[in-house]
Amino acid sequence: MALDRVRIGFLPLVDAALPILARERGFAEAEGLEIELVRDMTWATVRDRLLYGHTDAAHMVAPLAIATALGRGRPTVPMAVPFVLGLNGNAITLSLPLAAQVMEGDALGDPVVLGARLKAVAAARTSAGRRLRFGVVHRYSSHNYMLRYWLAAVGIRPDTDVEIVTTSPTFAADALAAGEVDGICVGEPWNGVAVDRGVGRIALVTAQVWRRGVEKVLAMRAATLVERGDVVHRLIRALHAAAAQFVDPATREANAAILARPAYLDAPVDAVSRAIGDRVRLVQDAVPIHVPDFMFQYREAANFPWRSQAAWLYSQMARWDGTAFSAEEADVAQGVFRPDVYRAALAGSDAPLPNASSKLEGAIGADGIGAGSTQGRLILGRDAFFDKRAFDPDDIEGYLAGLP
Repeated sequence: MALDRVRIGFLPLVDAALPILARERGFAEAEGLEIELVRDMTWATVRDRLLYGHTDAAHMVAPLAIATALGRGRPTVPMAVPFVLGLNGNAITLSLPLAAQVMEGDALGDPVVLGARLKAVAAARTSAGRRLRFGVVHRYSSHNYMLRYWLAAVGIRPDTDVEIVTTSPTFAADALAAGEVDGICVGEPWNGVAVDRGVGRIALVTAQVWRRGVEKVLAMRAATLVERGDVVHRLIRALHAAAAQFVDPATREANAAILARPAYLDAPVDAVSRAIGDRVRLVQDAVPIHVPDFMFQYREAANFPWRSQAAWLYSQMARWDGTAFSAEEADVAQGVFRPDVYRAALAGSDAPLPNASSKLEGAIGADGIGAGSTQGRLILGRDAFFDKRAFDPDDIEGYLAGLP
């Protein structure tokens, strides 16, 4: 029987793992699919290739899917996100000179303490006529919003006290080495590559900023759900099976070897393996440390597209684009995430399915909480923001008014 072909665009990052492993490990074929993977170097190219029909779906930074649906920076195209490819997984890596000024010891920084030190350095640099410069992977990326959220909360004004520019993930270490940026916020394995090259020091991981921060998603044009609904359902099942295998420690080294291939990440196997195993090397030649939930996958319905995640991303988009809150835009943004499609695709499987589509973000403590589900048993773990603010998707305007 002929397989249905699905072309998926991706960037060389560890969190592109699920479509890659669905192809390489046979999960796609088991669903009657042939995945063709299209590698790109920038998120803008991934987006454009998707919008112009060169691909059917894409591994994409979540805010970019929402920005596209809202017509930010380009004509509006209705978008759909029926599956989250992972939570967290990014880090903030500083140049060695800057790290020497603000870091102490061999541990990850404390967001508040590190922020206070960085604020003093930023002020001195601004007085000297050259602001600190940070690189992020796209204007509409979770990297940009996590970095800005942290900076603003510790009293550093993005775009005023520091400069934030765009750099491709694969060239982020080069930008640090060349002195073009003082810090980067990118996904793995590129923080690890910067550390291993001796050009950077990991200061924070974004899981310290928001413990369950939404990261990459499976994005597609909304029309694809109508035109190829059955194929999308089968793709979701294949990705879910790949996610279950991804978190199995017994598969770590084999999966790292697959992902590291030149056709995919073209990166050192060890750097990829560390990321899969939640192990982070902070400085060159140091023993990697275990960082719980560094790259969160599969457990606790991690791949479920909560509409409240999309609502938080919209709040940051309005905040940093300098636009007024719009209830209509908020509805469009939340409508991009499609929990209904996720549930339909995985009904009858062993996947726990939340019966709610939205929740209070950042409100779950260390003990976790039981969540209602239409299928299976679901316990959600700690999801705090570092500044202890919770986000209510039903009061985005009030949330924005209370931010620094």
